[in-house]
Amino acid sequence: MTSLQDFSATSLDGQEVDLSAYAGQVVLVVNTASQCGFTPQYQGLQELFTQYQDQGFTVIGFPCDQFGNQEPGDSAEIGAFCEKNYGVTFPMMSKVEVNGDNAHPVYQWLRQEKGGMLGSKIKWNFTKYLVGKDGQVIDRYAPTTKPEKIAGDVEKALRA
Repeated sequence: MTSLQDFSATSLDGQEVDLSAYAGQVVLVVNTASQCGFTPQYQGLQELFTQYQDQGFTVIGFPCDQFGNQEPGDSAEIGAFCEKNYGVTFPMMSKVEVNGDNAHPVYQWLRQEKGGMLGSKIKWNFTKYLVGKDGQVIDRYAPTTKPEKIAGDVEKALRA
């Protein structure tokens, strides 16, 4: 059975990250953008990360420019924006596509595991996937779901 730990991604600083490093952790995977109406969710994502990281939780951000060109910057610009404006310390990967033929393999798998209101396609920035300690997708959350609303599900997954 495929799990999150079977994939790798490139970090904002160009390093290859084997997602098996997150085995045994609860992970919230989010496609992000710096110029989106939902961009302030970075603050809530950072707060979730800060609150639960010592219990085995992380957030992994995947910037994406597929929705209204709301992530036009390069990796350095994205990293500087996240740190300066929201104090982001959780892992951020380099820009990816989440839909279509060039979708990152992580997103091909996530969409296959948990569809949304419009089938498996991701409809906008800040779609979130909660992945359990076993690397399996627990749930998918719409872009409108604020990070603080996911805290109870994170706690439940950490207890599992």
